[in-house]
This record gives sequence, C-alpha cells and structure tokens, in this order.
Amino acid sequence: MNLLTKIPLKPQQHHQLDYNSKIMLFGSCFSENIGETFKYYKFQTTVNPFGILFHPLAIENLITKAINKDYYSKEDLEFHNEQWCCLEAHSKLSTTSSAALLEVLNRQIEKAHNDLLNASHIIITLGTSWVYRHIASDKIVANCHKIPQKQFLKELLSVAQITESLEAIISLVNSVNPNITFLFTVSPVRHIKDGFIENTRSKSHLLAAIHQVIEPRAQRYYFPSYEIMMDELRDYRFYNPDMLHPNEVAINYIWEKFKTVWLTDDALKVLETVAAIQAKKAHRPFNPNSEVHQAFLSKLHLEIENLHKEFPHISF
Repeated sequence: MNLLTKIPLKPQQHHQLDYNSKIMLFGSCFSENIGETFKYYKFQTTVNPFGILFHPLAIENLITKAINKDYYSKEDLEFHNEQWCCLEAHSKLSTTSSAALLEVLNRQIEKAHNDLLNASHIIITLGTSWVYRHIASDKIVANCHKIPQKQFLKELLSVAQITESLEAIISLVNSVNPNITFLFTVSPVRHIKDGFIENTRSKSHLLAAIHQVIEPRAQRYYFPSYEIMMDELRDYRFYNPDMLHPNEVAINYIWEKFKTVWLTDDALKVLETVAAIQAKKAHRPFNPNSEVHQAFLSKLHLEIENLHKEFPHISF
C-alpha cells in the first residue's frame, strides 16, 4: 500500500550544482533554511545579504542596487523605536547607529555586486504577493519594521506585476553575468496573518508568474518545494508548533529531494565526505587526552587537509 502521493522528480540534465558552483540565495525564510544546509555541506554560498525578503519587488530592488552599486545615504533610513532601520532591508540589520547601519548596508551592496558577477546559480524563493506601500514615500517596502500600520497601504501584486519584476531581475543579472542559472521556488510557509483565502491567492499569483518566466533553454528552472510540502508532507507532524513553518524533518526531506535533482554525482560523493567529517567533529570523547582520541584527531585533520587541497574554499 502506498500511503504517499509523490511529486515525480528526476535528475536535472544540465547546469547542476557541484562544489565549484557559486550559489546565491534570495528570498523568504525557506531560502535561509536551505542556504544553511548548503553552508553545512560546505558549498560556496551567499544567503540573503540584506536579510529575509518576502516578495519579488524587494528582491528586484536590492539586486538592482547591488549591480548598479547604488549606495545608501542617511536619507534612506528611518528612526523608529530607538533604532535606525531601512525599509528596503530586513530588521536584523537594524541598529542604534545610523552610521553603523549605512556601513553594513553599503558593505553588503559591494559584496552582493561582486557575488552577482561571479555566481553560477541564483536560487530565488518567493514567499508572498502581498506588499506594503509606505504612504509618505509612495514606495513598496521590503519590511515595515513594526512601524504603525497606518503609515502603509496593503496591496496584492498581480501576476503581471510579479512576472515583470522577475523578468527585470533576470535581464539585469544577465547583463553582467550572462551564463548564470536561475532556479525559482515558492516558500511552503503559509502567511495566515493575511488570511487563509488571501494566502492561497498570494501563492497562486507567485506560481503563475514564475511559470511565465521559466525557460530551461535560457537556464531558468523551477523546483517544487511548495508542492512537496503541500502534497507529500501534508501531515501536521511535519510542521513546527505554529503549524505554519516546516520543521527540521520537513526541511531535510525537501533537501533530500533537491539534492537528487540538482547535485551532480561527484558533488554527492563530496557531500558524503563532508557529512562524515562534520559528524566526526561533533563527536565528544570520554577522554580527550587519550592516545586513541589523539589518533582520531590526527586522522580527521588529514581528511580535512586532503579535502581542502581539492577544494580550497572548504574549511572547518
């Protein structure tokens, strides 16, 4: 008896990821989860240089600023609740010093610019079609930073608006890095604060728009993380206690699916080596000074050294 309805997947034939790939991830907290998994297995990875971004216009805006090296000034900042923040970036960058925030933002623009020039893959995970427009500036923001809601208008992006934004991202990045591969996905995290029906509308707009721009011959692909969560992992035991966010089991499950599609055979072998080293590093001996443990550490050091010789970017 088959108790699951599985999403049919097969290995990607072209532009797969390996340990020479340089990967950038933008988007929702699901990007953070998968990005941390990439980092654990020692891939060359940059994750959300401006913090979590939930909708496509926020991602487009910051990629545009990074590519054009459009630096921030104090006029771009807001002071609220005794902190300086930027409505175009996530609240994790906020600080009590405007100078410190500007330094972080502009350093991230510089780094993101260089990363975009050299990236082999960009993975974009969209979370919502709902956006907030700052009334005073008439600009759609990335994050409201708990500023009173009366200062914003809530809007739902249309499929056409999202499609236009994704096309702008693709065109701009391709203008400086024509060989890059785009991989789009939709976050399985439900935004219930918007409402159940409103969340479904939001996700459907994202899905429809992404499939307007997917073109394998142009190195634009889609990975069904949303569908895997909604169908294969439809049971609430795969969620955190909030019943909205995938738990560790679900994230690992989706990662296992992802790697069978997107990682080369050679990358899978290296990944197994990295996983073994990570497990050995996590080992806690009964007697750290014993000869047996010292021999264990020497052997582990040699394994790390050999891996580093083959892939200089890998360090533990």
